[in-house]
Amino acid sequence: MKLRILLFFVLTTIGISAQAQQGFPFDNEIRDFKHQDSLQMPARNGILFIGSSSIRKWTDLEQRFSDKRIIRCGVGGCTIEQLADYYTPYIMYPYHPRKIFIYAGENDIAEGKTGKFTAREFYKLWALIKQNLPNAEIYFMAIKPSPSRAKFLPQVKIANALVKDFIKKRKKTHYVDVASAILDPVTKQPDTSLFESDMLHLNSKGYDKWQTVLQPFVK
Repeated sequence: MKLRILLFFVLTTIGISAQAQQGFPFDNEIRDFKHQDSLQMPARNGILFIGSSSIRKWTDLEQRFSDKRIIRCGVGGCTIEQLADYYTPYIMYPYHPRKIFIYAGENDIAEGKTGKFTAREFYKLWALIKQNLPNAEIYFMAIKPSPSRAKFLPQVKIANALVKDFIKKRKKTHYVDVASAILDPVTKQPDTSLFESDMLHLNSKGYDKWQTVLQPFVK
């Protein structure tokens, strides 16, 4: 068993190095995850959170759900396209999670991709998960409306709507509306008091809102 685990990490490192030579994005963060795994591999059947910096910067996520086995693998400013094309073999498959929460897509749209493109990348990611982790429950966390990216909101709404419609027809797949939770109840605009000064990332009060929405699903 130890030999198999060692072989896995050797092959994984080789794979990451090969990708890095071709311009593997956020290679250093992936290496950090693999290093931590080599020290103590998370137990199977945990609850995995993957995605971009909104997951990476949620540093007290594990403490907020302290009675659950949370695995947090947020990767810098990654896109949902990168999750599908690069990261799943490294930050998803090895953990064999029973639930996978995904927050990604905001950076795709900020880079100029359309809502339709972003939704299609989720479809691709969904198919990869179903192929490799068929028993896992999948939770798509709606793309949030960040004040600093207000001009992209129309495409955000398109992506969320398309993904929500796609999910309605799939088993063991859920749409979690964390986007509405951070809107001002009066103006229906993003509540700026829930964001850091960059008006992009949530502050602790913003994550309080997310925690409330996620609570019924993280069980």
